[in-house]
Amino acid sequence: MMAWVALACVVTMLVAGVLVLTQRKLIGAIAAASVVSVALSVLLVVLRAPDVALAEAAVGAGLSSVLLALAVRRVGAVDSKEDT
Repeated sequence: MMAWVALACVVTMLVAGVLVLTQRKLIGAIAAASVVSVALSVLLVVLRAPDVALAEAAVGAGLSSVLLALAVRRVGAVDSKEDT
């Protein structure tokens, strides 16, 4: 059972990682990066490292996502399309 959860976490991280690289909108990329962090946190719980999982969830999914979203808002870059 735990092997299936671990496999699902790894697949989720891979798919979300590809989404981070292919998203045109920065907010979508930030959301996908948060999904990677949450999936990694679940994987760390499965691997019996709850302290590391808690730190990853707090910093990876929480703090860094908020900081990146605030930076995008502050800069005013809603999407990465170039005006030509």
